[in-house]
Amino acid sequence: MKRNAIFLASAFFLTSLCFSTSGCAEDRPPKTCDTFEEMADPTADTLSDWSNVTKGLHVSFASIDTRYPKSVAPDISKVSATQLTGWKGEKVSAQVLIWSAEEKSQLECEFSNFTSPASSLPADAAQARFVRYVMTDEFAAGCGYRKPEDFAASLAADMLDNIDCIDLPAKTVRPVWVTVSIPEAAEAGTYKGKLIVYADRKKQQELEIELNVQNRTLPPASQWSYYLDLWQHPSAVARAQKLELWSDAHFEAMKPLYKLLADAGQKVITATLNKDAWNNQCYDRYEDMIIWTKHKDGSWTYDYTIFDKWISFMMSEVGINKTINCYSMVPWNNELCYKDEASGETITVKADPGTDIFKKVWTPFLTDFVKHLKEKGWFEKTNIAMDERSPAAMDATISLIQEVAPEIGISLADNHKSYKRYPFIREMTVAAGARVEEEDIKMRRENRLITNYYVCCSDKFPNVFTFSDPAEATYSAWYAFAAGYDGYLRWAYNSWVENPLTDSRFRTWPAGDTYIVYPEARSSIRFERLIEGIQDMEKVRILREEFEKNGNKESLNSLNSTLEKFNTIELSIPCSEMLKEGKAIIEKLSE
Repeated sequence: MKRNAIFLASAFFLTSLCFSTSGCAEDRPPKTCDTFEEMADPTADTLSDWSNVTKGLHVSFASIDTRYPKSVAPDISKVSATQLTGWKGEKVSAQVLIWSAEEKSQLECEFSNFTSPASSLPADAAQARFVRYVMTDEFAAGCGYRKPEDFAASLAADMLDNIDCIDLPAKTVRPVWVTVSIPEAAEAGTYKGKLIVYADRKKQQELEIELNVQNRTLPPASQWSYYLDLWQHPSAVARAQKLELWSDAHFEAMKPLYKLLADAGQKVITATLNKDAWNNQCYDRYEDMIIWTKHKDGSWTYDYTIFDKWISFMMSEVGINKTINCYSMVPWNNELCYKDEASGETITVKADPGTDIFKKVWTPFLTDFVKHLKEKGWFEKTNIAMDERSPAAMDATISLIQEVAPEIGISLADNHKSYKRYPFIREMTVAAGARVEEEDIKMRRENRLITNYYVCCSDKFPNVFTFSDPAEATYSAWYAFAAGYDGYLRWAYNSWVENPLTDSRFRTWPAGDTYIVYPEARSSIRFERLIEGIQDMEKVRILREEFEKNGNKESLNSLNSTLEKFNTIELSIPCSEMLKEGKAIIEKLSE
């Protein structure tokens, strides 16, 4: 009896101790949080002041519109609860900050189920990804060769890492990006769930998430009308992940990366016709997809093996299948290469548009290419694509296409304000500063022609550099819709620099210009905010169609007047403020 009393007293003491120290039962299994090391923060010695940070781990919700520095203690009021609102099928985001003046190990995040009075959503509807810091620079003059030492450098919170845990060094901040993917089958209503944050294998804090699911459904990304065109770079994947180019392992590695793109509503497959159409401007050259061979008798054959494998892969396994844009009949150095059967060598020739050699090399190719595309069933989807070529070069190129293959589509990224010159082009994308007149957009839309806009190194706003305000990525879609465009082109989805995980700077353009996602299918704040804007515009499209059909003039006028404010890239107030107001209107009209 005495021994039982001692046992019960001991058990009670241990139980009390567990509760008082966050609970023995809540201890997490030990993990080794191995990951790559971020670059040293160049601002740490001058801006870091942690003297007022109290002991322990600090956790709070924070604005998704801010990139919080790594070495600066956050000057924010702690918030332990947030509210998110979305449609069924929509992804919504929040940001959490974790910081400490002391070293903490094994940061982990875990979600509870989300419950409403009538239903529940599983915990795995939510995802928490640790935000990683990458070195960035500044816009300065935009395009042009640059040396790192000539530009202000800083660490930018951008990459969303696919890791389960991470250690927190003393006097540092670690943002966490929270994504809730509302199931299409969810019942409308208000759900409540928790995000539990652990450190040193102990529960540290519970954050509350209130999710308001509106009684409307966003269609799957494959059905979105927004015409998204982010250029893919397959050979960059092979180099970054140390894989044999075009091997099965290479294609397997590309699948999750480009599935991210498909899930953003991507419409276009980027393909090449000959050697690198951009004259090796990126860190990795665009490797050949079609091998040209000139035989001893002067005839030509074309090996489409890689081209066919790439297109089939993107269509069947990834799910991007609307358009194939093939670059380029006018590469940036006007050079072409081919295997010469007589000499056994690879020959490079310069073929300027309008010259005799240009016609001699492209005529047999176009004839054979059209035949091949029709055999594969891809002809109606395919465009011969050109990027920022002069009107003179385009005139000669289009003239040959119309002579040899008049039915094939043409795509042009135009920085010469020459869209009126080619009103028949299937896919016209103009530079952000060159507005297409309303009547021309109307004419093109009536003829089922695509009209987009694009930004690149020359555009300070709206852009997706690693130093850009996160809200700019969202604003880009609002601007496209308000200006009447079908969508948006950005030249680089994954043209990675030498060390893309840690240093986004490049020798030629502002940091982040060459890529918006990271190796091994890691997303970014920029990419998530880009998707957010596209989702917003799909909701606007659905609401507008409904209001027009039902004759709801009051709601339609409210929606249209809201959108009109976004028909500019010269803002008088921050775009984040404009977006908050615009989103509030959408939310109200969605009730």
